[in-house]
Amino acid sequence: MADNGAAAATAQPAGQTGTWEDPYRSYNFKLDIGDGAEGHFTECSGLGVKVQTICYREGGLSQIVHKMPGPIEYADVTLKYGLTGSSVLWDWFLKTLQSRVERRNVSIAVLGPDGVTPAVQWNLIAAWPSAWRGAPLDALAREVAIESLTLTFESLERG
Repeated sequence: MADNGAAAATAQPAGQTGTWEDPYRSYNFKLDIGDGAEGHFTECSGLGVKVQTICYREGGLSQIVHKMPGPIEYADVTLKYGLTGSSVLWDWFLKTLQSRVERRNVSIAVLGPDGVTPAVQWNLIAAWPSAWRGAPLDALAREVAIESLTLTFESLERG
């Protein structure tokens, strides 16, 4: 018969799922915007997905409301970057304005502690630029000019 005392001594406290790992840093990320081209951005926000809820009430005298999963909605992702002489992102957005939407698979990778190795990655499938906002210009400010580009996509994978 096995000794259960040894197993109890090594058991983890309730609610703890494993060994402690430091969380990844939010400032340490990179984007691959298709064809191996990497972009350097100051901010990436809005990444998310939501399953809409459909409420269905039973007929008759029942007051029960059932909730079922409905359509999946992917949130748009906004990229912010310093204004430079490069027009790669502007040219991509310009194609959308000309009704020649160019869809690309975009990868957002959070880098590990070494700052090089991807630790977590999300893939935006069939992404295309849906909005652009120019940098605010202020003669009294001493800040970097930051533009933003919003990407809309069809599905999301975590790799």
